[in-house]
Amino acid sequence: MTDTRMIDMHVHSAASYGTFSPSALLAEAKKAGLAAMALTDHDTMDGIEEAAEAAEKLDIELVAGVEISADYKDREIHVLGYYLSKEYPKLKAKLEEFRNFRDTRNVRMVQRLQEEGFSITMDQLTEKFPDSVLTRAHISKYLCETGQLPDTKTAFAKYLGENCCCYIQRPKITPVEAVKLIREAGGLAVLAHPVLCNLTPEELKQMIQEMKDAGMCGIEAVYSENTPEDEQNMRKLAEEYGLLVSGGSDFHGTNKPDIRLGTGKGNLNIPYSYLQAFKELRKTVFCY
Repeated sequence: MTDTRMIDMHVHSAASYGTFSPSALLAEAKKAGLAAMALTDHDTMDGIEEAAEAAEKLDIELVAGVEISADYKDREIHVLGYYLSKEYPKLKAKLEEFRNFRDTRNVRMVQRLQEEGFSITMDQLTEKFPDSVLTRAHISKYLCETGQLPDTKTAFAKYLGENCCCYIQRPKITPVEAVKLIREAGGLAVLAHPVLCNLTPEELKQMIQEMKDAGMCGIEAVYSENTPEDEQNMRKLAEEYGLLVSGGSDFHGTNKPDIRLGTGKGNLNIPYSYLQAFKELRKTVFCY
């Protein structure tokens, strides 16, 4: 009998760039008819405990995950980790380092925006987004909603994007280091949205080989922003390097209003068999 259950392996809550609390996110997953969901917040696992409690009540399979930011050839690369132990000391320390820097980074970016003539303070941001972990997305949203900039695209292109006047560089690790960190924490590492890495085909292949050599086991070939041709190319890469295929919406709530949980832009259909393949691999690799 064919398993028709649907899943989403790339989802964000208010613990990072999303707008739904972890428990509200699970309620949305239930409405969407998802059988399983991976919570993969940016550089934090703070929402996992709340999400796990909600998942148990709603009978949804939750994968404890994270999305780690890395750097390769001056490009920002994201690495997904599935089935992680957030108590693993090295991972816990690195995520705490990221979180602490993010807090001071926000203050410094707000100061730079003030120097550019914008009316914005940290108190205003926390009042506007009381239950959120503040990020550049929240800063840009505030500037737009207060009429100081026309749209978030302009905010990032002129002020908050990498190399812009108000941007503060974040701590960097390499994709290989991210993969090793995930593996050491008992997790499975997957390259997120490879098309968005903005690498040449040769550079992408080189990076994938390096990450596979470090223990990476999958590629997110099914993704909201992918064209059918993109997906086909990423599936071919996964096959070429002997990697599993992952799929996710990259849902952020109202911060990405055109992306729906589970279905992305209406182009996603992520079967439970993808998750089952990772579960089978996990048994082999970690003897679970």
